[in-house]
Amino acid sequence: MPTRADAAPWPDQASGVDTFPKFLIRQAHFAPAAASMREKEFGIWQTYTWSDVARRIERIALGINDLGFCRGDTLAVLGRNRPQLYWAFHATQALGGIPVPLFSEGTPTELAGILNHCEARIAIVEDQEQVDKLLSIIADLRHIEWIIYLDPRGLRSYRHEKLSSFHKLIEVGEASMASRPGYFREEIAKGCGSDVSIICYTSGTTGVPKGVMLSFDNLISTAKSMAELEGLSPADQILAYLPMAWIGDHFFSYAQSNIVGFPVNCPESEATILSDLREIAPTYFFAPPRVFEGMLTDIAIRMQNAGRPKRAVYDGFMAVAKRCGVKILEGKEVSLLDRTLYAIGRLIIYRPMLNALGLSRLRIAFTAGEALGPEIFDFFRALGINLKQLYGQTESSVYVCVHRNGEVRSDTVGPPAPGVEIRFSEQGELHYRSPGVFVSYLKSEQDALEIKDGDGWVKSGDAAVLTDDGQVRIIDRVKVVGRMDDGDLFPPKYIENKLMF
Repeated sequence: MPTRADAAPWPDQASGVDTFPKFLIRQAHFAPAAASMREKEFGIWQTYTWSDVARRIERIALGINDLGFCRGDTLAVLGRNRPQLYWAFHATQALGGIPVPLFSEGTPTELAGILNHCEARIAIVEDQEQVDKLLSIIADLRHIEWIIYLDPRGLRSYRHEKLSSFHKLIEVGEASMASRPGYFREEIAKGCGSDVSIICYTSGTTGVPKGVMLSFDNLISTAKSMAELEGLSPADQILAYLPMAWIGDHFFSYAQSNIVGFPVNCPESEATILSDLREIAPTYFFAPPRVFEGMLTDIAIRMQNAGRPKRAVYDGFMAVAKRCGVKILEGKEVSLLDRTLYAIGRLIIYRPMLNALGLSRLRIAFTAGEALGPEIFDFFRALGINLKQLYGQTESSVYVCVHRNGEVRSDTVGPPAPGVEIRFSEQGELHYRSPGVFVSYLKSEQDALEIKDGDGWVKSGDAAVLTDDGQVRIIDRVKVVGRMDDGDLFPPKYIENKLMF
């Protein structure tokens, strides 16, 4: 039996492993008993191995194929982070189709616009809430032929010609496997890296949502380079709790997991995310600034309610962490006294605090989306968490810039990520080019041409500057940034925030 040591962790696309379904088959072959996904259900963590997941995905693929789904079709995925919904990505891609994840908070009107635009033939949804949304607009959905639901609660009395259960889909796929034993792998073999892997719709906060088409080559090249940069391995763990429709979740919880082979953990519900985080204690973590802000607020409230002696001990050791914690994290020289005090603080304050937050095993943490306050950023780094900022867009397959270990600053987003080139326009707009740059916008090639030129350079829409040490500092959206007489960029939001507070 081959083992993981028999092959390189991440084969080159030249080896023929150039799509995620091919990575799935590879993981199932070299690490069949390793954990691929976990889901907490009814208070118990259920584990699915790579070989088990591959079999389940084959059933899903054959099931949707029997419903008429074939190469080039699109399939919508709607719901919170559930293993079956991630498996639907694989099943769709295995057949040469394109998955389109949707935001579960979307209104019926918003969902109708996207479903019609991408021409999804099948929608796999989580529960009654999502079924009700789609049935309320079913007359307007011009291309939907089937709505497949996972959770049957509340739906047993529903009757609609386009409605069916995930359980029934699996049964159909199971029967089809017996008559077509080699079909699944034959279809996977037809895929190639240049094929469109996924369509992710932008949020629409700055205009009409656009369907960003990303190829397997885009995502795999970026996921590999960042996995190598951060030293990811199958021993890492991640908690999948961010919206599945967001490119960040797809990158961390799907692309990198398939390539590296680390398990993805799905929380039981939105209400249990923090308790599930404590139980899993991930080694690899991404969170927007609001999550870290909420954690710090929770700590502050607990300390306000603590007794005076406990507060005094906390304040004393946090002063030590502020003085030398970041230096210790970055391997810099620290006095023996400070190192000793920090070790004591780690024992009685820092580690118990991180345990309570579920961050005790954290090796790498990222934040992005908007600026994280320097006080909050430095607080977590002082506790020993390797928290870094990254900057990217859906159109860049997540990464444009990222902090390097030992070169982390709260006022920048780091230098260009591996394989990324950057330049600046006369107006100070950041332009980038990389293997992760998107293919195009679905049905909006003209819009794509407006921001992506023939040489692959993409206009980010953000004004930025390059610091003396080669790091990028994002200022604001270029359309709202002005210039002072000396040529320096002037961000009104900075002044507005200062006045507001």
